[in-house]
Amino acid sequence: MNAMSFLQRLTCISALMLATVAGAQKADIESVRVWSGPDHTRAVFDISAQADYKLFELDNPPRVVIDVAAGRLKTNLNLPKNRDIKGIRYSENKERVRLVLDLEKDFKPKSFLLKPTGKYGHRLVVDLNHKQTQEQKTVAQVVPENRDVLVAIDAGHGGEDPGAIGASGTYEKDVTLNIAKALAKKINAQEGMKAMIIRDGDYYIKLRDRFKKARDQRADLFVSIHADAFHSSSVNGASVYVLSQRGASSEAAKWLADSENQADSIGGVKIEDKRDMLSQVLYDLSQNAAMEESHKAGQAVYSALKNKVKLHGRGFGQAAFIVLKSPDVPSMLIETGYISNPDDEKNLKNPAHIDKLTTQIATGIQNYFYQSPPPRTWIAAQAKAKKHVVQSGDTLSGIASTNGTSIDTIKSINNKSNNSVMVGEVLFLPQ
Repeated sequence: MNAMSFLQRLTCISALMLATVAGAQKADIESVRVWSGPDHTRAVFDISAQADYKLFELDNPPRVVIDVAAGRLKTNLNLPKNRDIKGIRYSENKERVRLVLDLEKDFKPKSFLLKPTGKYGHRLVVDLNHKQTQEQKTVAQVVPENRDVLVAIDAGHGGEDPGAIGASGTYEKDVTLNIAKALAKKINAQEGMKAMIIRDGDYYIKLRDRFKKARDQRADLFVSIHADAFHSSSVNGASVYVLSQRGASSEAAKWLADSENQADSIGGVKIEDKRDMLSQVLYDLSQNAAMEESHKAGQAVYSALKNKVKLHGRGFGQAAFIVLKSPDVPSMLIETGYISNPDDEKNLKNPAHIDKLTTQIATGIQNYFYQSPPPRTWIAAQAKAKKHVVQSGDTLSGIASTNGTSIDTIKSINNKSNNSVMVGEVLFLPQ
């Protein structure tokens, strides 16, 4: 028995020694990339294997120190020019590599490891979050009378996450930002409307933070812009999607939702979802109402696009996109084309095509707001005065002529597919 016990102890010690050796595997630090957003700067270190590390802060001057256990530098780390990190220093010995980030000011650091995904291997992410100050606002400032409607425009992907990549090397993240900025200009040119861009540079924002930014600013509509890839390069055309809680409306819708929902694992996000049951119930009740408005808004944009822009399939669908899960802001996702299709890739870089595309999207958004004007907005005041109740003998051409507009404009605003009108029908008119 004693001999057996000794043998068992020896086996356990050997196993522990093997585990220690395995755990002490060298983690090469291969490169560093830095992305800066409005509220944080992110440093991403590519490492060759899972690593134990420790992060701590020093002040006078402000620094963040990262010790990577059993690590080694594979190459000199060249830090890109950055507004928040003055430089990087490093040293190594047999036990660890020490990385020191010299900072411009104090930040609130947060770090985490990411497992391999897609083209990326193991990564150590260090976020330097700006310290926030709370601004006090009056009720009038929060909800002013006759305010502009606010459209939040989200350019998909960014920073560490390039999105889909076209055959000629076009990055989806660049296409979406370009289109988002063009659309914002069209929105801002309309009286009673204002745009905010969720991502206005080359940095990543996690999916739930995208719609949170829209909610924080009390946006009336959230529009996420994408230009995805498909497994067949022959698939092309634009599409409008709204949220579905029960399943996708087509193979393409499911494929796109699955693809887009992986963005956080590529862009670099530590998942921390702690909603309790009561919060989830209230969230779901609120979201049902937002989904009804999302469908109206999506249909309005689809109607504006369908006769002017090449659409994929029906051009309108539903899928479980995480970025559309705002509980109280109507939301849609617009696939502006498939970057995996050579013709679409070319169009998505063509200023004339982008102008046509964003003009129709802006028209659809404006039409939606005239159909469902938010309270206390300038458009709500106009919409009350700008509608026509169809009388006996009225024709669409006569109504258009009397009101100084066109048949197509009235049809677009009211989502009409033909020129017929019915007595008692209420037609919304442009201001």
